[in-house]
Amino acid sequence: MPPVPSPGLLDGQPRPSAADRAARVRFRRALALMAMTLVVPGSAQLVAGDRRIGRIAVRIWLGTLLTVLVVGLAVAIHPGLALKMAVSPAVLLVLRVLLMVGAVAWAALFVDAWRIGQPLTLSMSHRRAVVGVNGLLCLSVAGTMLFGAHVVAVQRDFIVTMFASSTVTDAHDGRYNVLLMGGDSGAGRWGLRPDSMTVASIDVETGRTVLVGLPRNMADFPFAPGSVMDEQFPDGFDCDGCYLNGVSTWAGDNTELFGDSDNPGVDATVSAVEGITGLRINYWAMVNLQGFKDLVDAVGGVELTVRSPIPVGGLGDDVTGYIEPGTRTLDGFETLWYARAREGSDDYSRMARQKCVMNAMLQQVSPQVAVRNFESIAAASSEMVSTNLPASELDTFMQLALKARGQKVSTLSLVPPMIDTAHPDVEEIQAKVAAAVAKAEGTAPAGSGAGGSGGSGGSGSTSPVDGPVTGGSVGSLSGGYAANQAQDLGAAC
Repeated sequence: MPPVPSPGLLDGQPRPSAADRAARVRFRRALALMAMTLVVPGSAQLVAGDRRIGRIAVRIWLGTLLTVLVVGLAVAIHPGLALKMAVSPAVLLVLRVLLMVGAVAWAALFVDAWRIGQPLTLSMSHRRAVVGVNGLLCLSVAGTMLFGAHVVAVQRDFIVTMFASSTVTDAHDGRYNVLLMGGDSGAGRWGLRPDSMTVASIDVETGRTVLVGLPRNMADFPFAPGSVMDEQFPDGFDCDGCYLNGVSTWAGDNTELFGDSDNPGVDATVSAVEGITGLRINYWAMVNLQGFKDLVDAVGGVELTVRSPIPVGGLGDDVTGYIEPGTRTLDGFETLWYARAREGSDDYSRMARQKCVMNAMLQQVSPQVAVRNFESIAAASSEMVSTNLPASELDTFMQLALKARGQKVSTLSLVPPMIDTAHPDVEEIQAKVAAAVAKAEGTAPAGSGAGGSGGSGGSGSTSPVDGPVTGGSVGSLSGGYAANQAQDLGAAC
């Protein structure tokens, strides 16, 4: 016969006493109450605590889940709604407050669940375990929500600071025209001399974009009729040493002519670009290359393939070194000089390198890096970019940007030999701009050539293409200068 177990043994081990079994039950109950609070906040109070508080918490929780579900369905049906909410200061403020209140309330429910679990009745080891689990859950849930509230606050502050303008303008002939300027300026010279100017003409329906590049050394050009600059220079900007990038400086020296304008230099430059291209500018954005350095550092650098030695220095100072050829990760200082160096090269090579940097940034900055460094990125962007685009129009332009990603981007560069920058034929320039827009919209007559609008998709072109060559051939380029420029652009990165 098998041996009969002793009444005090269980499988050969001492049988737990009733007190031990009760202690384990209390321990499991305490853990269960905290798990219930994690899954359904307030459920622990409904079961074993203050049911009034529990009912309120559960109702709020269910209401939150229902709201998230409804918003999710609305976004699935109307994707643009997500962009509208993401850039609305009012929505972001409400979301931030809700996250902060939710974090505090949820943490309080965890503490109350710990209290309901009667920790003083547990053994010391169980008590420590319960305290540790409760603390971990409180910190994880509340910390995550508070971090989310902080990110939302940074996003809202960025939008309010960056897009402070309230002036909204309508599209012109079905297109938004945005002047993009790059200010290669040092400390104390923010926005004084925009060294690169490009007009992005965007179709409001399709997002189809035409980029019109203007050289900084263009001279003898008219201003928009009726503008302050047109009154001062009715025969065009034909003074000695007066170039397109000097318009801003002239306006800065004569601010009394521009009334209450916050940006007389930009206003003057806009009137110049309108006079040259015949396009009415809706909005403008100025990128400060000096601030670009901080943005690169905020994302941990950018990997670039350097084709030839790039000087560090110059621009009136001594060259102190070189960025050597090869594929390497450049920090903000090195990336800035890679983008702005003119020593030993021309403006068009520099423009190509700048676009290489921007393309690399777009390709290499992952969502994880963006979230991890969101505050630094937002701060650097605020220092880097100035614009008159109002916050109310952000969702419109973000939706256009998403549409534009699936479209060819046509580019028209107003550079030699197509254009004599010293004595430009403005009527010819405006005709080429109009034809480039017509070709992008598919309304240009067959065989018109569309004024030389080229695109990354390799459509036929009779003008230089400004920008890195990607996704296909640059088309047929006229003139030895244009051919050399295309070669430089293709070899830039």
